[in-house]
Amino acid sequence: MIDQSLVLAGIKIVALVGGIMTSAAYFVLLERRVAAWVQDRHGPNRVGIPLTKIRLFGLGQPLADGLKMIFKEEYTPAHVDRRLFWLAPIVIMAAALAIFAVIPFGSSLPPIPRLGIDEPIPLVVAPMVDVGLLYVFALSSVAVYGVKLGGWASNSKYSFLGGLRSSAQMIAYELPLGLGILGIVLTSSSLGLNDIMDRQSSTGVWFILSQPLGFMVFLIAAFAEAARLPFDLPECEQELIGGYHTEYAGMELLLFLTAEFIHMITASFLITIMFLGGWHLWGLTGAPDAALTWPLALLRIAVFNAKIFGVIMFFMLVRWTWPRFRFDQLMTLAWKVMLPLGILNLVTVAVLREVLHPSHLGSSMSQGGQLMLECTVGWSVAIGAWALVAWIGPTVSDNHPRLDVRSMEVDPQI
Repeated sequence: MIDQSLVLAGIKIVALVGGIMTSAAYFVLLERRVAAWVQDRHGPNRVGIPLTKIRLFGLGQPLADGLKMIFKEEYTPAHVDRRLFWLAPIVIMAAALAIFAVIPFGSSLPPIPRLGIDEPIPLVVAPMVDVGLLYVFALSSVAVYGVKLGGWASNSKYSFLGGLRSSAQMIAYELPLGLGILGIVLTSSSLGLNDIMDRQSSTGVWFILSQPLGFMVFLIAAFAEAARLPFDLPECEQELIGGYHTEYAGMELLLFLTAEFIHMITASFLITIMFLGGWHLWGLTGAPDAALTWPLALLRIAVFNAKIFGVIMFFMLVRWTWPRFRFDQLMTLAWKVMLPLGILNLVTVAVLREVLHPSHLGSSMSQGGQLMLECTVGWSVAIGAWALVAWIGPTVSDNHPRLDVRSMEVDPQI
């Protein structure tokens, strides 16, 4: 007899992979429409059902793009290392999809007695993983190897430089990315993503309210980790043509581009889970121990996906409104700004945890008072830290091109 848990896991995997791949295709269409709206032009709006005159607002564009990439010639240059050249997109795509094994896409579904399911169904492929954050960060680091392999195996200076820049960028932002969430781990006393959501829903205070500095550090690091504008330096076409995937075409290029887009979706999931309360919304979704019904379960899924959609839209708007940073500014921002701010956030949370311990101030304060103190201290530290950064190094955030006035013939005072 087939194990019921294996059947449920198989159904979740099929639904999750199908949903991610389909959403990635149509989010590309949405991003092109957002770009057209920001730049005051028309986006893709003509492709519809083939062999008909039905346009469907351009919803057939992802299908047309996918078919074009599938039937595109699989050309492999003669000068590449073939085995590593083919392995690189597989590595980065496999790592991008495997991350979702521990990322929940809702709370739980009620039991279904007619199907012999007497327990709630957790909406995560691997529900028993208690170190989900470690798993996510371990696999996200594997993506660096896919980029390195693609740049090295291409045997091209543009690809090689793109691979080096991407590796330096990803490694530089791994530390701030981790420091941004260590405060959450301390507060929730868990590495499980469901436990982090339950902590926010039980207290009613999302971590963006109590740890705004950690949120800002994680958000900026997530942009750089996903190589999104204003940090898309690994493949900036003005300098590197296409970066580490310059020599790729057809399905191999499609794997690279899709994995890169999935990284943005992954970042949106993590931001929603760790800082925006996950499926929780005040007055609607109830506490974690509330009686689970189908309307409540579906409402939680809707709230969760609405938050993710909002974060993805924010990613898209930033991409088409901010100019690209220079590489030296990116490294300066990572090592001289984000890393100290991440350490400051961790120290602040650690001190608060010690002060609010029951053996100290926590014994004389209510839970509401403790939460109010955490939010007050968190926002005070965040505002003070960013004001100090702006005062000490204002050019860190200035990504305008700088001219050397010494080489100009005009008066520097003009």
